[in-house]
Amino acid sequence: MSQQHTVVVVTGPTGSGKSALAVQLALNLGCDIISADSRQIYKHIPIGTAAPTPQQRAAVPHHFVDMLELDQYYSAAQFEHDVLELLPRMWHKSPYAVVCGGSMMYIDALCYGIDDIPLVDPQVRQEAWNIFYSGGIDALRARLLELDPVHYSRVDLNNPKRMVHAIEVTMQGGTPYSSLCTGMRRSRPWRIVKLAIDMPRTMLFDRINRRVMDMIEAGWEDEARAVYHLRHLNSLNTVGYKELFACFSGAMSRDTAIARIAKNTRVYAKKQLTWLKRQDDVVWIPYNQPFESTLNLIK
Repeated sequence: MSQQHTVVVVTGPTGSGKSALAVQLALNLGCDIISADSRQIYKHIPIGTAAPTPQQRAAVPHHFVDMLELDQYYSAAQFEHDVLELLPRMWHKSPYAVVCGGSMMYIDALCYGIDDIPLVDPQVRQEAWNIFYSGGIDALRARLLELDPVHYSRVDLNNPKRMVHAIEVTMQGGTPYSSLCTGMRRSRPWRIVKLAIDMPRTMLFDRINRRVMDMIEAGWEDEARAVYHLRHLNSLNTVGYKELFACFSGAMSRDTAIARIAKNTRVYAKKQLTWLKRQDDVVWIPYNQPFESTLNLIK
């Protein structure tokens, strides 16, 4: 690999049109697409994760889509490892590779590297998750505060997955998770062009609202019912499925669930935008910019 190879990252908030742009770029650059989406990697939930359509996947090969069963564990560290193994094979086809997704930890892991975190034994991981299953989020917070007060002061205390990860790593290695998080960036032996689609927030939110309804009409409720018995899995602990599961259990009405999905998706988009605004290497592309202008940023 060398600097003549280029990884084009297409990112941005959910609902901004990343997939369509990525396909258009890949077709023009003659390369494959690597999905950087922590939920599209799972099987059985293509509607709720807005996975690439069969037509898009037929037009351009996609990697890391529809790959894992819902009970399989996957992480940003594994994503980094797997993509670094894949890229040398992709370079035989084209000097370009397009990465598309809005899972910011996956994108950061690929572009900057991730801290050396010890692999966690499945039994230890289950033990950490059992804290949540048996005692809820308050039990997780108490255990994390005991094991790693430094990380407790930094982490999102409403995010069970992040807290479980810190707990399991600390339990596995006997060292506080925070002591392993150096935040040092690694250099990559290829050029990175990171693009994000920019549009007025009112337009973005309108697109999100309409997409939620389109997904409902496409059969999202039936898809969610088919995996309802697996609702305890982390792969389904995500916007959309949580609200539909609450509807199925009688905790909220259908109309309320759909409205909550749209609202929580908009909240997620705001978080993605906040993350991206902190990065100084993102090239913001106006949503209505001619495609040729975008292509010129790469070549």
